[in-house]
Order: sequence, then C-alpha cells, then structure tokens
Amino acid sequence: MRGAVAGLVLSLGMIAPSVPAVASEGYDIASASSLQVVVNKHRQLNPAAYVPGPLVRVQGEQLRAQAADAYKQFAKAAKAAGVNIMPISGYRSFSQQASLYDSYVLQYGQATADTLSARPGYSEHQTGLAMDIGNASGICALQACFANTPAGRWAAAHGWEYGFIIRYPAGAEATTGYTYEPWHLRYVGPDLALDMKNRGIATLEDYFGLEAAPDYLP
Repeated sequence: MRGAVAGLVLSLGMIAPSVPAVASEGYDIASASSLQVVVNKHRQLNPAAYVPGPLVRVQGEQLRAQAADAYKQFAKAAKAAGVNIMPISGYRSFSQQASLYDSYVLQYGQATADTLSARPGYSEHQTGLAMDIGNASGICALQACFANTPAGRWAAAHGWEYGFIIRYPAGAEATTGYTYEPWHLRYVGPDLALDMKNRGIATLEDYFGLEAAPDYLP
C-alpha cells in the first residue's frame, strides 16, 4: 500500500469478467514466509508481527531477496527501454505499518483509511514482497493517473515477466478491499504471474478461489 506521502485516491475502473478459479495445489498461500502467501482483510499474517528475511536493500527500500533480484531486473529492463522507475515503499515492519495506518485514520477516519492502507499484520509490505513504484519525475506518484505514465504502462505490460502482479487492480475493490493502486507491485514468482496473465485472472483471491475480502472480519 501507499506511503505517507499519498493523497486520497478513490478511483473506479473495470477488470475482465471473472473466470473459474484454479486449484492452489503446489502453492503455499498460508505461510507468512511463502512467496505466494495471500494477505488480505480476511487473512492476517501468522504471526502478526512476522519479520521476513533476508532483506535486500534496493535504492533505499528493502525487499526479500527473491523479490529484490526480480525487481532489479525489472527496473534494469525498463531503463534499457527508456523508462526510469523509482522504488517508493518496500518492506514495512508491523510497527511502521501501525504508524502509517494510524495517520490515515486521523486524517480520513477509519472507514476511508481501511480502503487506503492495511492494518498492521494485514499488509503485503510486511511480507517483504511488495513494492510501490513511481516515475523518476514524481508525476502521478501514488495516484490512479500513474497507470498512464511511462512507469505505470511498463509495470502493467511487463511486470509479469519478472514475477510481479498489480495486486489491487481497477474494478476489484469489492474483492481486494482497496482502491485501485497501479503502483503497488506484488512479487508472486514468474510462473504464477504468467499463469494469471494467461488466464486473465486479476486478483489472487480469484486465482485461488478465496472469498472476497472487502472489509475486516468482526
């Protein structure tokens, strides 16, 4: 999810019609340490204060080793194509996420905050597998218009080649519980990313046949 510099973004869009889910055989979607772990408002990390390792620094941000290597290749390929992509926010600890979430609650109220930022223990950033990206120019940083910038277009077209998906796609708010975030990349591995692309499946919830998680459970 976005960092503290984010503005309020409430953007709707369209995604492809739903398709039958595939079996999760061969993938561990429950263990916090799994590269394919599914974290959403119904699926808290276990343990909630999980700390991944090892973490690798990427231009001031951190990712798990596999995700960091893939991100470096992704950014290098983009640069070779004339697109400069900057990392904005990678790994965030439980306590860092708590501070960020609390700041949103104070600014927008809890109902809106829950559409913009994950509660601590429920954040993909805590897995070390998510990276928010931006353009070197700063244009449309952490805004829906990022999708139409060079970095946004590159991520949508080529992220899957390096094992990344856009985790919170347009039109999937009722499934993911979050507004459209074309800048939020989640590493799932190249095989899964390719299969999702080929099947036209936009979210991990739909891919694994999980229930939609628009709100936190009581």
